[in-house]
Amino acid sequence: MTIDRRDFLASVGALGAVPLAANTSRPNPPRPQPFALDYAPHFGMFEQSAGKDLVDQIAFMADQGFRSMEDNWIGRRSTEEQDKIRAALDKHKMRMGVFVGHGEFSKPSCASNDPAQRERILSDIKGAVEVGKRVGAKWCTVVPGTYDLRRDRGFQVANAIDNLRRAAEVCEPSGLVMVIEALNWTDHPNAFPDTVGMAYLVCRAVNHPSCKLIFDLYHQQITDGNLIRKVDEAWSEIGYIQTGDHPGRAEPGTGEVNYKNVFRHLHARGYPGILGMEHGNSRPGKEGETAVIAAYRAVDPT
Repeated sequence: MTIDRRDFLASVGALGAVPLAANTSRPNPPRPQPFALDYAPHFGMFEQSAGKDLVDQIAFMADQGFRSMEDNWIGRRSTEEQDKIRAALDKHKMRMGVFVGHGEFSKPSCASNDPAQRERILSDIKGAVEVGKRVGAKWCTVVPGTYDLRRDRGFQVANAIDNLRRAAEVCEPSGLVMVIEALNWTDHPNAFPDTVGMAYLVCRAVNHPSCKLIFDLYHQQITDGNLIRKVDEAWSEIGYIQTGDHPGRAEPGTGEVNYKNVFRHLHARGYPGILGMEHGNSRPGKEGETAVIAAYRAVDPT
């Protein structure tokens, strides 16, 4: 995962949906039932159908049966824009998913013992707490950076545990939960953590309710596979789940993951959280956007 890729995903056009009602005397089509699981699209995913206005995009998501949305970089938006997004979500009774609270993609951060890095982490998380309050978000992503290849990994893991415990204490009074993201080593060589198992170890060691992990099904499929088994093994520390088929990082049904079975398992276990749709659309335009929605309808548990 890189900032460029995430910024790209946040702006791509997407795969289809129910067309917006024409401004005529004909009655609007019936609103689809909400999905059984709580999938969260991102801005730009339905832009061809809903238009560029973010409030209109939220309304369109709600009209398709989505109950949440996520915006990785909402912290970079103006407070006025954040307030408008929050008001639109409240109007449609939708939840805000994750946003990036601390993100390092190219050098050691959480695994570092550098006091400057420690202060940067705490400063970022203090800012994330304020963003979370403003937009009603309960989760923020932490991308912890890389390993230092010149140093013993054991000491670096210990540094990460210490740094994340301090950050969790900053989050605790507001109820914000950091979710640690493990990136796959194919797209992100030398990332820390590079497996969901390592993220699980760190969360268990931090041992704080404000420090959990993201189970990103795209990354996990690349690193380990065994998605259902890994979900069960990591269950106690999973704070958030993200989706994306592999290869291609697009909607379910475009790659090798049996999302119907994975989602059935999550539903059977009673997963109460959000599943962020952190992927692009396999085809452009309104037809592609319709295909994204149809893909989720096809794999959603009933």
